[in-house]
Amino acid sequence: MRLSLRPLSPLVVLLVMAGAAFAQQRPPAKPAPAPAKPAPKSPFTPPAFKITVATEAAFPPFNYLDRKGIPAGFEMELAQEACQRMKAECEFAAFKWDDLVPGLLDKKFDIIMSSMEVTSERRKRMGLSRRYYLSPGAFIALKGAPFDGPPSLLRNKRIGIQKDSTHADWADKSFRRSAQLKRYNTLAEALRALAIDEVDAVFGDKTQLWLWSQKPEGKCCELVGQDIKDNQTLGIGVAAGMRREDAKLRDAFNKALAEMVSDGTYKKINEKYFPFPLN
Repeated sequence: MRLSLRPLSPLVVLLVMAGAAFAQQRPPAKPAPAPAKPAPKSPFTPPAFKITVATEAAFPPFNYLDRKGIPAGFEMELAQEACQRMKAECEFAAFKWDDLVPGLLDKKFDIIMSSMEVTSERRKRMGLSRRYYLSPGAFIALKGAPFDGPPSLLRNKRIGIQKDSTHADWADKSFRRSAQLKRYNTLAEALRALAIDEVDAVFGDKTQLWLWSQKPEGKCCELVGQDIKDNQTLGIGVAAGMRREDAKLRDAFNKALAEMVSDGTYKKINEKYFPFPLN
């Protein structure tokens, strides 16, 4: 039997010819891209830490906002110097006082420097640095008053104190039976009483008393006698707050503070703000 071949239809012929033409016009496949070259290594040493320092920025001259709205003051200068010595990349931020400890624990920032007194309760909640300043207790009296000596000179005198304060605790312990203690709701009220000769002297935080004496309303008065330091009643001073687990950061910060004290840098910063030492 002989097989006969049917001729292809014109449509099939056209499709075959179009496919061949398309195959001839298809661009050649692109070569595989060369493997990416590694980024050049930076010539700069990466920072040892990247941290944010938080403060209330409402307690001048220790911490406040400058004209540009940036945290500044005695504590912020100490922080900036510590950051350089720790080789840390540091940012500074202001938060409300009540938000500082919760914000630290929530990792919104890494260090609190905001005139935070060391207390047993704070030790339980966070890690604390070594003390970086201590403002002792002191007396202030009218200029020329005969009290510029030991506290015993104030026996039988009227001493103004802020009630329910650590300074009131010390005065109670030291003068309960030998002087007339007059209690006021605030330190400002006690100082106003001094200015109008309602009391002979006021006992309080040395820095706050000195700052008041620099104001027009405080020109009547001056610091008298010796500094009063008593860890049991007046505390051990101010420290930086950090998370307990950030032990390396705390160690580096403490080392930086120790170096600043030993080489005189701390003293230079201190003298920019206060005429008496705070360490």
